[in-house]
Amino acid sequence: MYRARLGPYTLGIAAHLLLLLAWYLFVRIGEVPKFVMPSPGDTLHALFQPNYDWGRNIAVTGTEIFGGYALALVVGVALALLFTWSKTLEALMLPLLVTLNMIPKVALGPLIIVWFKYGVFPNSLMAFAIAVFPILLTTARGLREVEPELLDLVRSLRGSRWQLFVKIQLPGALPYVFAGMKVAAILAVAGAIVGEFLGSDKGLGYLMLQVQVTLDTPAMFMAVILITLLGMLLYGLVLLLERWLVVKDARVS
Repeated sequence: MYRARLGPYTLGIAAHLLLLLAWYLFVRIGEVPKFVMPSPGDTLHALFQPNYDWGRNIAVTGTEIFGGYALALVVGVALALLFTWSKTLEALMLPLLVTLNMIPKVALGPLIIVWFKYGVFPNSLMAFAIAVFPILLTTARGLREVEPELLDLVRSLRGSRWQLFVKIQLPGALPYVFAGMKVAAILAVAGAIVGEFLGSDKGLGYLMLQVQVTLDTPAMFMAVILITLLGMLLYGLVLLLERWLVVKDARVS
């Protein structure tokens, strides 16, 4: 049983170690210049350089990612719930939301900067704008997939809409909700970094632009790795929450 649990994680760790080894061999055997691609050691050495202020920049980018993601989760689930309560509202708003989602988020960046200037909040908005739509669509579908007999039973017992949502619709829609949350976790990272690229005075994306001028490739690589780790942390938290809520309920049932 323990081997079955550890198997996928062991293979995943092995794949990452192989990638790290391939990176090292490619740089050393190919004699790649440091400014083109640094070695893993050079990249790690950049992490200990105080002039990059890694802690502050990680905190800023992490706040943007997690803040925008949390806002997308709340708004996406709330809108999906409203759409299930009112077909008229769904017919009115959903086409508009689809149209707004088709706007390239890079094009929204300059407008967000004009409206809110630089800072954590506008970059969190960028992460929110990219991440909210998958959560909305998957949650709305999940809420519609609930068995009608269960809904009729709760209505016959004079249950409120909120009780219907909490007791029946949300538990049944959780697999769909988490499917959207996983996609949104990836998109939230991209949104925050795009926001920092377009306009910011701090954060890992901002740092990448600064060190690009001096061809400080090890620092750029380290920034990319740290951004990836933030995304993996968010995705891992979603997986843990899914295992706790969905898998646990499946075992109980």
